[in-house]
Amino acid sequence: MAPDLRNARPWGPAAATGVGSLPGTDAREAARTAAGALETLVFLPELPARGPGADMIGRTAGLLTELHAQVEPSGWRIADHPGRDARRAAAWLREDLDATEEYTQGYEGGLKVAVTGPWTLASALQRRNGEAMLGDPGACRDLAASLTDGVRDLLADLRRRVPAARLVLQLDEPALTPVLGGHVRTASGYRTYRAVDRVVVEDALRSLVDAAGDSPTVIHSCAPDVPFALLRRSGAAAFSFDLSLVTERAYDAIGEAVEDGVTLFAGVLPGDGADPAALSDPAGTVSGVRSLWRRLGLSPALLTESVVITPTCGLAGASPAYARAALTHCARAARSLADNPE
Repeated sequence: MAPDLRNARPWGPAAATGVGSLPGTDAREAARTAAGALETLVFLPELPARGPGADMIGRTAGLLTELHAQVEPSGWRIADHPGRDARRAAAWLREDLDATEEYTQGYEGGLKVAVTGPWTLASALQRRNGEAMLGDPGACRDLAASLTDGVRDLLADLRRRVPAARLVLQLDEPALTPVLGGHVRTASGYRTYRAVDRVVVEDALRSLVDAAGDSPTVIHSCAPDVPFALLRRSGAAAFSFDLSLVTERAYDAIGEAVEDGVTLFAGVLPGDGADPAALSDPAGTVSGVRSLWRRLGLSPALLTESVVITPTCGLAGASPAYARAALTHCARAARSLADNPE
């Protein structure tokens, strides 16, 4: 069992970071953007514009041990042997790791790496019959075990490459709420897969948290109705979410999590770049965070220690200029939050 890392915050106070994806296809430019804009929590960029294998599902499928996947017209599917698609995914990840290593020489802050979580991966990755792995409990267990091994290998590689950095694991779980609610559709689209028991979901997430060892785990979902209480029980050190989607019924769970030492990665800046004016007022960007804090009745002294500022989701759909400006803006917004937590 991994130690409880909820109060071990390698990013420090008044921190900001990105969710994961950036626009473009140049790994070195993306790494330079992430390392240049952020001070205490750099992230390993994802560049889905490169195509299959650089997408969220394909990149993580390439990490699996003893399971192989290939691209079909309907998406990523389990295969008997590693093929061209798996080799391409592995090559792009190496390129990303090489670029991040280059731009983090001597870096001693937090370094976050994101992988697709076991339940979103099970919802998207198909068995040989075209149905999602989610529909087979045994397949889900095998997938979670394979992913756990792959995550250990990835973190070990990063520790060798950037030995002074303090690693942070992010699990991307946008499909978690549909999985729990039984709303993931089958291949035909006419039915949905049965809801997965919360204990089973929690256990699989905990196995990834444990695999990260002394690296804190952030669980990210930019979907509505994030199951904060379940994420807290899984041992996650932080939750990453779109602040604008949080409703009052989640307040108790969020407040209890913060009091338990969980950090909130609050998504406060639109990721699509549709409104450039959003970058004009760093203090205004975090006004919702202050409002949430007051509603929860939490001490202002906890605020900068317990909140990391991020875009609402990935930045792959934005322009390169907006992506750079958005990360810089998040860092400024985090500092403004520290300057005036009330």
